[in-house]
Amino acid sequence: MATTAAAAMIPPPDSLLRYNPPVLVTRRTEKRSPGARPLKATPPPPTPTGPVPPPRTAAAAAEFAKQPQELLNAILPPREWEEENQRWVQEVSSTPSTRLDVVHLQEQLDLRLQQRQARETGICPVRRELYTQCFDELIRETTINCAERGLLLLRVRDEIQMTIAAYQTLYESSVAFGMRKALQAEQGKSDMEKRIAELEEEKRQLERQVSEQKAKCEAIEKRESERQQIEEKKHTEEVQFLKRTNQQLKAQLESIIAPSK
Repeated sequence: MATTAAAAMIPPPDSLLRYNPPVLVTRRTEKRSPGARPLKATPPPPTPTGPVPPPRTAAAAAEFAKQPQELLNAILPPREWEEENQRWVQEVSSTPSTRLDVVHLQEQLDLRLQQRQARETGICPVRRELYTQCFDELIRETTINCAERGLLLLRVRDEIQMTIAAYQTLYESSVAFGMRKALQAEQGKSDMEKRIAELEEEKRQLERQVSEQKAKCEAIEKRESERQQIEEKKHTEEVQFLKRTNQQLKAQLESIIAPSK
C-alpha cells in the first residue's frame, strides 16, 4: 500500500543526493498513544554481489545494518513531508557508490547547472545549492566506506557553511550600512541644497543692499561736491570783495594822509 501511495504522491524537489524510496510513517487519522514512538521503516540492505560472508545471528545482522543508516541520518537528516494527510519520510541511501556513479554524478551536476542557468562567476544561489547537494552526496559515499572520513568531511562542510553565513551576514550588514549612508547623504543633500538656496537669496539681498548703499554714497558725494564748489565759489567771491574793499580803504587812507604832509 505504501508503494502505491508513493507512486501517486508528489515527491519533493529532486536532488543530487541519493535517497531511498519514500516510506509512509504515519497517517494523520490514526490514533496513537501519547508515549508511542512514530513508526519508521527502513528498506532492506542491498544484496551483496561478492562472496557470501559467514552467517551472522539475526541481532548482529540488524545492528550491522542499522549503524551506517543511523550515522547517515545523523549527518544528512531524512526528508519529511505530508501528502493527503499522510506523513512520508525519505532517508539517505546507504548503498555504496561505484566509479560509474561518481561519473554520473558529475554529469548530472553539469546538466543541472546548464538547465537551471546557473551563473559561472559571482554570487549565484542556484550554483551554490547544486554544489551543496553534490558535496553532500560525496559525504554520503565517503561515510559508507569510512565513517571517520565522512565525519571529517562533515566538519569541513559545516565550517564552509559557517564561513559563507558569516560572509553573507557581513555582506547584508554592509549593504544595510551603505543604504543608511545613501539615505543620510540624500537627506544631507536636500538640506545642503536648501541651505545653498537660502545663502543665494541672502547673497542677492546683500548685493541689493550694496547697490543701494553705493547709490546713496554716490549721491552724497555728488551733493557734497556741488556744495563744496558752491562754498569755494562763495569763498572766492568774498575774498575778492574783501580785497576790493581793502584797496578802497587803503586808497582812502592814503588820500587822507597825503594832504596833511
